[in-house]
Amino acid sequence: MATADQQVDVTVMGAGIFGLSVAWAAARRGAKVRVIDPNGIGAGASGGIVGALAPHVPEQWNPKKAFQLESLLMAGDWWAEVARMGGGDPGYARTGRLQPLTDEAQVARAQERAENAETLWQGRAVWEVVSAGSQGDWAPHSPSGWLVHDTLTGRIHPRQALAALAAALQDCNAEITEEGPEAGQVVWATGVHDLTTMQVPGAGVKGQAALFRLDAANRPQLFAEALHIVPHADGTVAVGSTSEREWKTADTTDALLEDVIARACAVLPALKQAPIIERWAGLRPRSKSRAPVLGAHPARPGQFIANGGFKIGFGMAPLVGEVMADLILEGRDRIPDPFRA
Repeated sequence: MATADQQVDVTVMGAGIFGLSVAWAAARRGAKVRVIDPNGIGAGASGGIVGALAPHVPEQWNPKKAFQLESLLMAGDWWAEVARMGGGDPGYARTGRLQPLTDEAQVARAQERAENAETLWQGRAVWEVVSAGSQGDWAPHSPSGWLVHDTLTGRIHPRQALAALAAALQDCNAEITEEGPEAGQVVWATGVHDLTTMQVPGAGVKGQAALFRLDAANRPQLFAEALHIVPHADGTVAVGSTSEREWKTADTTDALLEDVIARACAVLPALKQAPIIERWAGLRPRSKSRAPVLGAHPARPGQFIANGGFKIGFGMAPLVGEVMADLILEGRDRIPDPFRA
């Protein structure tokens, strides 16, 4: 563990997924790193339960989709290194995803996207239209009889992943503390807190999710009725989430979650008999553009920001960490222009 009297090269404010990923990328390059979060690891949105690493559709290509693709493709090796160094299991697997198609128009559009994916996904993942009957009892109901199946979608166990990152950081002699002085290069990765301070419109969007006890570890994710249904390796299935721009309390669940649960059970009847072991609610950091906010901090001269991972934070995290380490430690700026604050 680093101590206060040792030289600190990078201070990361915030121990969510972006903060720990930046810290890990910097520590792997030999930097002395201190992570400060008064609320502890994963106290905000990163401490949720869903963990869907789902790609955007392969069409209307833009820098955000290209960045996400690169990050999703590097995730397997990146998380394997985290596990190797720290000894923890982040719960990562690229299990794919099934989505029902409502009618022939949706089927035709999905087939066009399949053609796009052949080029845009570089032959490293597949987006295809398959018969619902070919997927057995796990297939969600599809009025058209067809589903989208993609092999790029992955899963992560959010809390296990944060614990694995923390263990890997400690193996690299990084310090994770609830308080301490800023030193060296300073990166703000405090989620809703920092975006609210900058008065970003819609900075905090509430989400509610549920966790079921159901062993479906090797099954693909489902995306139906605007819900992610994510089987995890520990014998649980997560379902979420709501997207609430207005709320009374940020960390309590209510009737909106009960509606999510009912819709999820309609999509996957096996959930009807599965016990619910957790109901979760929290605020997720949403930038005005819905893209991550990376690079020079707009309100703290000489410091940096890594924020805005609304719904895609864990999927973007491997590459976010690496490009921020490039900028902070080596002066190489690979941040896409739409991500700049």
